[in-house]
Amino acid sequence: MSAEISTATKTPAQKKKSRLPFLQGILPIIPSHIPTEMIAGITLAALGIPEVMGYAKIAGMPVITGLYTLVLPIAIFALLGSSRHLVVGADSATAAILAAGLVGLAAPGSSEYVALAGVLAIFAALFLIVARFLRLGFLANFLSRSVLIGFLTGVGIQVALGQVGGMLGVTTTGRGPIEKFFSAIQQIPQANVATVLVSASVIVIIIGAGFIDKRIPGALIAVVGSIIASYLLNLQSYGVSTLGPVPGGLPKLGLPQVQLTSAEIGQLLGTAASLFIVILAQSAATSRAYAMRYYESFDENVDLIGLGMANIAAGISGTFVVNGSPTKTEMVDSAGGRNQLAQLTTAVIVVLVLLFLTVPLQYMPNCVLSSVVFLIGIRLIDIKGMSGIFRMSPAEFVVAAITAVTVVVVGVEQGIILAIVLSIVIHLIHSYRPSDATLVPMPAGHWQASPVDQDREAVPGLVVYFFGASLYFANAVRFTEEIVRLVDEAKPKVKWLTVDALAMTDIDYSGADTVRQVHTILQKKDITLVLANVTDHVKQELDRYGLTKLIGEEHIYASLPDMLAAYRKETNQVEEDPIGEETPES
Repeated sequence: MSAEISTATKTPAQKKKSRLPFLQGILPIIPSHIPTEMIAGITLAALGIPEVMGYAKIAGMPVITGLYTLVLPIAIFALLGSSRHLVVGADSATAAILAAGLVGLAAPGSSEYVALAGVLAIFAALFLIVARFLRLGFLANFLSRSVLIGFLTGVGIQVALGQVGGMLGVTTTGRGPIEKFFSAIQQIPQANVATVLVSASVIVIIIGAGFIDKRIPGALIAVVGSIIASYLLNLQSYGVSTLGPVPGGLPKLGLPQVQLTSAEIGQLLGTAASLFIVILAQSAATSRAYAMRYYESFDENVDLIGLGMANIAAGISGTFVVNGSPTKTEMVDSAGGRNQLAQLTTAVIVVLVLLFLTVPLQYMPNCVLSSVVFLIGIRLIDIKGMSGIFRMSPAEFVVAAITAVTVVVVGVEQGIILAIVLSIVIHLIHSYRPSDATLVPMPAGHWQASPVDQDREAVPGLVVYFFGASLYFANAVRFTEEIVRLVDEAKPKVKWLTVDALAMTDIDYSGADTVRQVHTILQKKDITLVLANVTDHVKQELDRYGLTKLIGEEHIYASLPDMLAAYRKETNQVEEDPIGEETPES
C-alpha cells in the first residue's frame, strides 16, 4: 500500500533514490539546499527539546531521556526510512500508552521503570519489523481518521487534566486524570503562589510567541528564561520545586537489564501491540500527507523498518518508544526542511546539548514542564476536527466521542483497542450496506441509477442490479435478499437478472457460495443469472470457484452494452434507445 507517484513523473534522481535500500529520505542532496536544511534542523532542536522533555514527563521517564529520543532514534530513521519529511521522536500518544502500560510494574522514573520502557520499545520494534516482512503496511488504513481524531482528543484531555496539580504546586491524589484534576482543584487554596506565577508566565510566553510568529521558539524561551530566573532569584526558597541534578553526557548503549515474569511479558506485549498500531497509523498518515503535498513517493513498508530500527535504538540507548510526530514534522517543514538532513542536524545539536548544557537543567522548575505538557495536551484536543466530523457525519462523531471518553475515563490502552474495533466496525457497516441500485439504459449510452426499492426493469424482462461492494460473508445475505425481492416483485416477469459487478473487486468463499445459492434460486424460477462489468481479477475468482462453468461463459460480459445487446438478441426485442460504450452512471 505504498503512496507512489508514477514512474513517468519521477525525476532521474528520484528513480535512482527509490532503488537504494537506505538513504531514501536524504538522496538526492542538492548542495544549495544544505544551509536551509541545517537551519530547519536547528529550529527543530530549539522547538523540539522542550517538547520531548514534556513527553518524557508524560511517559513517567527521567527528563533527560526525552532528549535521547532525538539522538539515535531520529538519526536511524533518517538513514533507513523512505519518507523525506517524517520526524521520528517522542510523541504524546505513545508516551501516554507507555505510561498506562507500565502502571504497577515499577515506580515511574526508577531504573527498573527505564529498563521496562526500553524493553517495551524493543517489543514494539519487533512488531514493526515483522509487519514489514509480512507487508502489513496497509494496516495503517484500518484506524479511521475520525476515530484517530477522537483518540488523540481523548489523550489531549487526559494529559492536560493530569498537569493541573503540577502547575499549582500541589500534590494530587487519585488514580485517573479526572480524579487527579478534581484533587488539584480542591487544593487551589493551598497552591504555591510563586509556582502559579511561573506556570502562568510560561503559558503566556508560549501562546504569545505563537500569536506573533509560529516559528518563534516560545517553549525554548520559556524554558531558558525559567532556568535563569530560578538561578538568579533562588525560586526554590519560595517553594518552587526544581528538577535537581540531571545526568549529562551521551546515553549509554546496551540491552535493558530487567528480570521479567511470563505475566509481565504478556502485559508488555499487549502494550507493545497498542503502540505498534498507533505508530503505524500516525506515522503513515503523516508521511502520506507530506508526500502528497510535495508530489513525492514513500513506501510504508520501508518506513516500518526505519521505525522498527529507531525503536531498537531507543531501547538500547536508555530511552522510550518513538513515533512519527506530526508536530515535529510540521516544525521542520515550516522552517524549509525538505529532507532528512534537517533531522540529522537536530541529532548533532542535541548531542552538543547533552555534552555541554545539561548542568543548567537542574534549576528548571517542575511547573515549567507541567505547563509545557499542559499546552501539548490542549493542542491535541481537536475541536475543529471533532466539529467537522459532527457536521458531516454525526454517526462517526458519536464513535469518535466514545473513543475520546474511553481514553479519559477508562485508559489510553483501552481507548486504542476500542478505536481499532470501532474502525473495523465502521468499515463493516459501510461494506455491509453498499451503494446498490437498479440500472436503466438512457440515450447516448448512459445508465440511470434508481433505488433498489423502485423495482425498475432495464427493459421488459431484464433487471440490472448494481452491487456497490465486494461480495463477502458480511453482506452476502443482503445480496441474496435484494435479488430475490427484485425478481419476485418485478413486472413483467424477469427473464434475466444481471449483476453489475463494476464495484465488486473481490469475492470470498462465502460470497462464492452465495452466488451458487442465487443461481439455484433463479434457476428454479426459470430466470437466467448474468454478470456484467466483470474485471479480470474477479473473472479469475469465478473460474477458481467453479462459478464460470456454473453460470456459463456466455452469460458473463465485459460491459453492460454487450450484455444488453445479447439480451435483446435472445428475446428478439427491438432496440429502442441507442446504447453506446460509456461507463454507467451508478
